[in-house]
Amino acid sequence: MDWLIVIILGIIEGITEFLPISSTGHLLLAQAFLPKLDFSRSQLDMFNVLIQSGAVLAVIVVFYERCKQLLLEWKKPEVFDYLIKLSVAFLITGIGGLLLKKFGMCLPDTAAPVAWATFIGGFVILIIEFFIKNKKLKDSLPWHVVIVFGIAQLLAAVLPGASRSGTTILLALAMGTNRKTATEFSFILGIPTLVSAGCLEFVGCLRETGTDQPWGLLLIGLIVSAVTAFVAVKWLLKYVQSHNFIGFGWYRIIVGGIILICVLSGWVK
Repeated sequence: MDWLIVIILGIIEGITEFLPISSTGHLLLAQAFLPKLDFSRSQLDMFNVLIQSGAVLAVIVVFYERCKQLLLEWKKPEVFDYLIKLSVAFLITGIGGLLLKKFGMCLPDTAAPVAWATFIGGFVILIIEFFIKNKKLKDSLPWHVVIVFGIAQLLAAVLPGASRSGTTILLALAMGTNRKTATEFSFILGIPTLVSAGCLEFVGCLRETGTDQPWGLLLIGLIVSAVTAFVAVKWLLKYVQSHNFIGFGWYRIIVGGIILICVLSGWVK
């Protein structure tokens, strides 16, 4: 059954990684009801790293032309400005993450904080949408919004369940940036952020268990995650052109509530 569970989890990761609904919360919920994978702890960590990497690969494909422009046409003033803003937001997240690690910040290893972050995040979406209703949002990325992006990624990192994409996009909306611009910047910023984090975790897993990994199953998970993330990202980019995030807010409240019920009932620890 492992291959089927890997496919299901890959689909869930691919769909939820870049939607503002918490991939961590959905994976926790799925793993509570699905049969357990016949993986060791380190192998499961490697699996999580690779399915997240699959989702990042999908974003690179979707934004291939934009990524190529940033690499090859960086001397153009507008491209250079965008590249610098990406770099600053990434550095804020990276330096902040290293400082948090140095001071002993540890991620929670129980489901309750993830459940609460998913649940409360739904209300945050509804509140922000209420305050920006009928407000004219801009397609520019001023520096204070760029700084908020970097801080928002840190916030999502220390609060699993907050959703990296959800936190960055919603805070950018609250600061006056429109949905299309905020969503695209969040997705592209996720490339260096998630790739660097994934590489560190990948190396850590290899150091712990070497190459003793179920590579076939891991590859299936990566491919499935990449394909479903590609579809999800393309869909969201089209969706935000004419819709708000209120539906995602209510959805998070429902999912977060379900996880909380599972925690209280002892189904999820």
